[in-house]
Amino acid sequence: MNAQNKQAIDSAPKKKGIVRKIAVYAVLIFWAFVSLFPVYWMLTFSLKNNAEIFGENVIGLPKYWVWENYTRALGVGNMPRYFVNSIVVTVATILITLVTSVMASYALTRLKWKGSKTMNKFFMLGLTIPIHASIVPLYTTLAKVSMLNTYWALIIPYSAFSLAMGILISIGFMGDIPYDLDEAAFLDGCGVWGIFFRVIVPLMTPAVATVGIYTFLQCWNELMFANVFISRDVLKTLPVGIQSLSGQYTTEWGPIGAALSLATIPTLLVYVFLSKQIQESFIAGAVKG
Repeated sequence: MNAQNKQAIDSAPKKKGIVRKIAVYAVLIFWAFVSLFPVYWMLTFSLKNNAEIFGENVIGLPKYWVWENYTRALGVGNMPRYFVNSIVVTVATILITLVTSVMASYALTRLKWKGSKTMNKFFMLGLTIPIHASIVPLYTTLAKVSMLNTYWALIIPYSAFSLAMGILISIGFMGDIPYDLDEAAFLDGCGVWGIFFRVIVPLMTPAVATVGIYTFLQCWNELMFANVFISRDVLKTLPVGIQSLSGQYTTEWGPIGAALSLATIPTLLVYVFLSKQIQESFIAGAVKG
């Protein structure tokens, strides 16, 4: 075998590796474009008038940058009030879900008591119930206890329907924590609450971030409950408030796009600041599997 043939054989795997990398990067670039295009379209949509939105310039940059759409969304649409309402409901729901799901997971996995497996199955039944299938019984119950048109009319149902997924995620992470840590803390004088707050909770950061993000997305974007249980304008959340910007006969879609862009900002900020915890949660789940 001459030197040229040997060199060609040695370079073949390298060429295949380069081609494979190019194909992978091409797919990733295409996927990034597909993922970011809706954000681009929403931002450009928010800076156009109806003529451009429904004309030939559907996906292009605005010919006339209509910044007044944001002014109208904030002023006429009463967006600041809707924004505050969504923050109050979402933050309260996240706190309740995190506290109850982590505590319930601790009781179901680290404490030995009769009926723990049955109780875990009972909680998991919540995953099989569609959230919107319970509108009628929830409305009847909330009306009887005089909770309609209050923040609690949304906080309690949101927390209840987020609990099952929160427990499922928390149990998965808590099962990876060695029991030796519990025994060592017990020997150092910690009781049940001491082990929970000093050992378990600090190690549950990825799970807490995952549950918090899941709950945030579910509450922030929910429309049906907020539209049915809240009729007072002063208590409406962002999705309902944005829906109310649509007129009966004519609709200015630019301010609606501006309102949607403003409503998307918290979601982007949550991901930017918690992206590390999201990646750690995915890695932990992959290692466990």
